[in-house]
Amino acid sequence: MQESDRAQAAQLVRALFDQLREMTAQLAWADSRNIPGANGRATRLDAAALRRDIAEAQMHIDRLQRRYRLGEERLKQRPNGVQRPNGVQRPNGAQPRSMAYPQAR
Repeated sequence: MQESDRAQAAQLVRALFDQLREMTAQLAWADSRNIPGANGRATRLDAAALRRDIAEAQMHIDRLQRRYRLGEERLKQRPNGVQRPNGVQRPNGAQPRSMAYPQAR
């Protein structure tokens, strides 16, 4: 595997993520609509097609990341291989805070 192949795969993954965000926003809009009749059926069919496209895009992203080992550099930089969502960084030795939920009265 050449470095150019890996760079191209990374660029494709970024493009797929952009498309995924757009499709997810479209799906949220379609799901928020409550249209009766034939127009509602068309909206539901569009939403079903978007769900299939989203699943396919996620599958392609997963395959590309596995095949080209994308993201391994970030994992090597993290202590103990800990993964954090959205690039959240904690200072060395810092423990995660527990969530406190208000008690029902």
